[in-house]
Amino acid sequence: MVLKRIFSKNAVRADASDERPRKRRRGLRLPKRARTDVRAPGRKFTIVTTAALPWMTGTSVNPLLRAIYLAHGDETREVTLLVPWLALHDQAIVFPKRATFATPEAQTKYVMDWARARVGFEPRIKITWYPGRYATDKGSIVPVGDITTRVPKQDRDVAILEEPEHLCWYHPGARWTSRFKHVVGIIHTNYLEYARREEDGERKESILRWINHLTTRCHTHKVIKLSDAVQDFARSITSNVHGVSNGFIDAGKAKSKEIKRSGSGAFTRGAYFIGKCVWAKGYSELMHVVGDFNNQYAKKGERLEMDVYGDGDDFKEVQTEFARKNLPLNLLGRLDHADAKILDYKIFINPSLSDVVATTSAEALAMGKFVVCAEHPSNAFFATFPNCRTYSNMDEFAKVIREVMASVPKPMTEAEIHRLTWEAATERLLDAAAPCDETKHTIQAHFSDWFAARFHNAVTCSEALRCLIGGGAGTLVPPDDLANWSPDSWGGGLMDRKPFAADFGGAAP
Repeated sequence: MVLKRIFSKNAVRADASDERPRKRRRGLRLPKRARTDVRAPGRKFTIVTTAALPWMTGTSVNPLLRAIYLAHGDETREVTLLVPWLALHDQAIVFPKRATFATPEAQTKYVMDWARARVGFEPRIKITWYPGRYATDKGSIVPVGDITTRVPKQDRDVAILEEPEHLCWYHPGARWTSRFKHVVGIIHTNYLEYARREEDGERKESILRWINHLTTRCHTHKVIKLSDAVQDFARSITSNVHGVSNGFIDAGKAKSKEIKRSGSGAFTRGAYFIGKCVWAKGYSELMHVVGDFNNQYAKKGERLEMDVYGDGDDFKEVQTEFARKNLPLNLLGRLDHADAKILDYKIFINPSLSDVVATTSAEALAMGKFVVCAEHPSNAFFATFPNCRTYSNMDEFAKVIREVMASVPKPMTEAEIHRLTWEAATERLLDAAAPCDETKHTIQAHFSDWFAARFHNAVTCSEALRCLIGGGAGTLVPPDDLANWSPDSWGGGLMDRKPFAADFGGAAP
């Protein structure tokens, strides 16, 4: 039935020009031809992401800073940040301390005030909003309707899709490549790792791998993987295009001077971890390495204690599991990594195996700390810095911990510091975003992409099928008025999240 619908006279066009379904036009419409020079003066960039402040997640902070520094690097560039607006009910679930905003304008002011304080200059960007729903079964935000229409036609030049697979899982309208001259996707999240940890994870992982490949191939000209921790994608390149705010770098320079003056006395605290408090963000691995270390070496008088900062959906379960296993992990709730309390810690331990690139690891390096992390593709960029230590097993972990406990981080060189900046990350982005030879693919490849897009569009343009596959009721047609939007409670589908193991032993949290 689905295949029949794809070619029926009343099928919804994948490149329809507005939110309402229209009859399909005959013939194959190719994506717009990518203009090759993304560095050319006057290019218009639209950065689209899946979260917004005050939700302090990587996909709210990094795209905001990327937009700011992209505009800051060339005064002829116009940069728009397109972010999700949540109805009041969803805001109360997602935002910390029950912070809510009555209008998009009020939240825009909050975001811009935060940005000015973080970067130290006046951001030259425009923030616009698209309607989104917080999917409680997924722990993430799902766009409502065809959000390509939120960008005026005259501004549709270069689109940067932060998490293109996520943005397009339930995308019901035009192919992004049909609306924009050049579309770049940046892969932030290892969704396959998340799926693998759920009930019936192997099946979910294989389905999600195929869906991610299909949606990104249909909707992007080029894909940038932050690291090789994620699956392969068509027309992709691997480059860490994230940077670190100047505040972290300035703190690191100040700490470097303090180290030269007082040596180990520059640090009054030992080890810590910071991250969103959900099991898949490294909490399972943290319990594993800390528990094993203390079990093996406690008799020798060695004990690893850590402060842990984070808040999220699994906070109570994580806290209960720490107590049940009698682990010396102090769960202290949410704290901004730029908080002054963090400066006195010497060691940042991040054992996560689900990250693509951990922003917190980059920030810790910038602040002049030791970073201890697993030998893993997600940490390849950090492993090139002298203060980063990696391990592949518990014996190596113990060796590294002993070393960093007994020594002091080396002050970074100016070249090392520059590699962590957003200015350097922006240059890497512009290099990686340039169209490659594969972008100019054959007519056969165009037809394959078109057919896949038609199939995907047939599914996502059906309200019933959207609900069945977890897209949520009421997410096909966007509201007319964002500020007065009051959708029903979220309802998931067949791919709803189930609790997964809290540790490697398989015990439920």
